[in-house]
Amino acid sequence: LLSCRLYCEEAKDPKRRSCQTVLAQALDIVIRSFAPILPHLAEEVFQYIPYKKDSEGVFRTGWINASSAWKKPGIEEAIEGACAMRDSFLGFISGKNALEYEVIIVIEPGLLFELMEALQAEETSSVSQLNEIMMASQTTLLSELPKETPADANIIKGTFLINLEGGDICEQSSYKVIARPIAKAKCPRCRKYTAESSSTPCPRCLQVLAAGKGST
Repeated sequence: LLSCRLYCEEAKDPKRRSCQTVLAQALDIVIRSFAPILPHLAEEVFQYIPYKKDSEGVFRTGWINASSAWKKPGIEEAIEGACAMRDSFLGFISGKNALEYEVIIVIEPGLLFELMEALQAEETSSVSQLNEIMMASQTTLLSELPKETPADANIIKGTFLINLEGGDICEQSSYKVIARPIAKAKCPRCRKYTAESSSTPCPRCLQVLAAGKGST
């Protein structure tokens, strides 16, 4: 997930910059957390942070101060639900490369489906947050099984308990995951199987490379 966003997206892409922001916030919290126990190490790490705006030292800049903007209702449950589906998928293909597969997630209309839509607005995507969590090359989100699903298709079934507003909103939702080998070629740049040919980058990478040339 991190490597795809950091190394495959355009330098100023919001997805890449948001990943950098999360990493910076996590580092700041970790440093301040162990500063009382390992003061010299914490101070040394703090002084080597290349993007910090002050030089007063970790002990003169206050304790942990996480912004309330990080508390977005439903995001934690959405990530946990997606991770549960990913674990079902990875368990099914145990030992195999997840990028060699495309994933179809089927969830009946309801709260869980709405949470997954927050991670993937389009029906099928290879670059959505949901697909990044699934670790597949492509993810499709549907509210019912595709009509062309073979009778002998391997369908992974599971359930997820959603708990929102301190327990005021609870919903047990079921999901189905279909994993099947993807028919496209391996992109030589991002390593996802989303290219038309193994000798040419996928559409996303072609767009990023073109944007990079245009900015130089």
